[in-house]
Amino acid sequence: MKKFSISAALVGVMFGAPYGAGAVYPVYQNASMSTQMATNGMPNNTVAVPAQGQVIYVNPNVAASPTRITGALPKVGSNAIAAGRQYYQPAEFDRLADSGLYIGMSVGYSASVMGSISADYADKEKAFFVPGAFKAADFEKDTVIPLQLSVGAAINNDVRVDFSYLRYSGLSYPSSVETSTGNGGYALATVDGGAITANATMLNVYYNIDSYTGYLAGGSLRPYVGVGAGLSLNTIADYIVSDNNYYYELTDEQLPTVPDGTLSGVSDIIAYHNGGTTEQLAFMLEGGVTTELSGGLKVDFFVRYTNLGRVKTSGSIVMSQTEWLKDSSSPTLETQGQYDSVYHYTNWYESGRLSMVDVGARLRLQF
Repeated sequence: MKKFSISAALVGVMFGAPYGAGAVYPVYQNASMSTQMATNGMPNNTVAVPAQGQVIYVNPNVAASPTRITGALPKVGSNAIAAGRQYYQPAEFDRLADSGLYIGMSVGYSASVMGSISADYADKEKAFFVPGAFKAADFEKDTVIPLQLSVGAAINNDVRVDFSYLRYSGLSYPSSVETSTGNGGYALATVDGGAITANATMLNVYYNIDSYTGYLAGGSLRPYVGVGAGLSLNTIADYIVSDNNYYYELTDEQLPTVPDGTLSGVSDIIAYHNGGTTEQLAFMLEGGVTTELSGGLKVDFFVRYTNLGRVKTSGSIVMSQTEWLKDSSSPTLETQGQYDSVYHYTNWYESGRLSMVDVGARLRLQF
């Protein structure tokens, strides 16, 4: 009898457990519930309870009370702390946030061109034999519109990196120079040609500084700074220096004392200078502000300082000159030589450093 009682108790626990569980089925607070016997036509918003064949209706219009943090949110771009915590503007809601890859193109204007070119042989004796031995002369410029293409990516919301190609043209050798007379003085000579171009490739890093300054113009402008370094191929085209001055080889006192045929002076010196291309280290510093257009387009308005290194000729000069010889039969005691003399000089360079300040705009398409 005792064994039967124990067995009956075990069976009761096994079959009674589901019924007991149904009595404590978790129900959310604030829910409106009712029960009915399961039928073949249960409503669509019912949930069956297998243990009792009962259903629970849950009112979908009743929601749990949300947890609310009070306190005014700071302005966009600010790092102020409110309501005991720090708020950050999510990238997807920050229309000026940088994200992902981008390609860009910029156009600008070189508001200032700095640097000068000078001859490396200015201290040579009788340097007028090779025109170009002159005082340092500033580069000349027409309208210089630098063009830049860039491909880059945002590292995070504050830092982006790109690789750029930057081209300058519209620069030139000075149109006139003061060439050395060989006796410590200078005479005016004209220059034709000598166009200068520079093609620079740089790796650039830009940093948004709105965490320090906040956004500008009511949140529509985001300030940034940038720095870049790379290589520049600087090319100066061939040019001609023409010097129509007359240079004495013999003074008026010396001329009567020398035999006929002696070189007494030179004039009409024309020198053909071969240009050259040099590879130079280059760098840039940039500051500006960013705003956004529609369609994922951003515009950077910038001021940029670019240093392109040195512009240098190849050092090869072909020079011709008219020679004057002592001639006792002439009233002036000299006569023009039958042929012009031609000389080839090597390792006689003109060079100078080149830098500029640009203002412009860059259009960036983000992906």
